[in-house]
Amino acid sequence: MFDSIYSSTVTVPQFFIMAGVALVTGFLYAWLMSFRIRSTKRFFIVIGLIPFIISAVITFVNGNIGAGVAIGGAFSLIRFRSAQGTADEIAAILIAMGAGIPFGMGYIGYGIIILIALSVVYFLISMLPVFEHKSMAADQLLRITIPESLDYSDVFDDTFAHYLKSYESVGVKTTGMGSMYRLSFKIRMKDSREEKAFIDELRTKNGNLEIAVTPYTDLPSQL
Repeated sequence: MFDSIYSSTVTVPQFFIMAGVALVTGFLYAWLMSFRIRSTKRFFIVIGLIPFIISAVITFVNGNIGAGVAIGGAFSLIRFRSAQGTADEIAAILIAMGAGIPFGMGYIGYGIIILIALSVVYFLISMLPVFEHKSMAADQLLRITIPESLDYSDVFDDTFAHYLKSYESVGVKTTGMGSMYRLSFKIRMKDSREEKAFIDELRTKNGNLEIAVTPYTDLPSQL
């Protein structure tokens, strides 16, 4: 089981054995990970297919350096056509890709171990109360839309000082065809019960434009 099923040349039966095991194990892995990762159905379908896709690429490259470089370049382009995911989603993709390599080299047993064992390890570790910092759970992302005529450099400082334990500017961008600005702050409330009063006071300064307070996950796509 832990020896490569491939001989000097890959035969049709060998390839279909690899493909069947990679697909079955890949979707089993995606199903296991779905218990701990909140994502879309399409994400888990892709996760289930990745081990087979990578293994097929490894199988067909088969020592051809030129083909390997070309495939590597093609895969690198995917990065620029994909939105950044969460840490959980990136980990799931890396595990699936890592399992595809031994599958592609014919080491079926090692591929199964990587997928199933790592999904179980991930599941168990995520249930343990380790690497958790309660203070981080209090961080929130504040987004304030303001008209372009408003000087935002210090207009909210007194409100922030009154309601917030800490705050940090994490981004500024234009919106509404350049007629407005959207300010983003990483904040921590002194008292979460004062959130409504905090927002109401901000509304009096930004012309009652959009204000949003959401959990802070340190993702650029939030800003």
